[in-house]
Amino acid sequence: MFKEEFKDRTKKYALRIIKLAEALPKTKTGDVVSKQIIRCGTSVASNYRAACRAKSDLDFLSKMGIVEEEADESIFWLEIIIDSGLMRKELVLSLLQEGNEILAIVISSKITFKKRLKDR
Repeated sequence: MFKEEFKDRTKKYALRIIKLAEALPKTKTGDVVSKQIIRCGTSVASNYRAACRAKSDLDFLSKMGIVEEEADESIFWLEIIIDSGLMRKELVLSLLQEGNEILAIVISSKITFKKRLKDR
């Protein structure tokens, strides 16, 4: 059941990212950051769903690599939002923590999957 739970978790993360992006200031910087974080933050969920439908072990690892990259990028943009003062840290911190937890789960899943492949 972990797969379905993680699908739901990454979807909720994507929805929270969208809400955060909508709350960013309507400035040149806010618009650029908004587009970037929406792209990578929602990509975490969509690419995890794609990984769940992988056609092979290598396809799964490749798609999970994309999930890892997009999660890491979304963390970067959350840090930019905080460090640039676009939003107060307290408003972004729980989303940043969730991004870090998702990234850690993805990395751990990839390591476990690779180990199982070696043990076959």
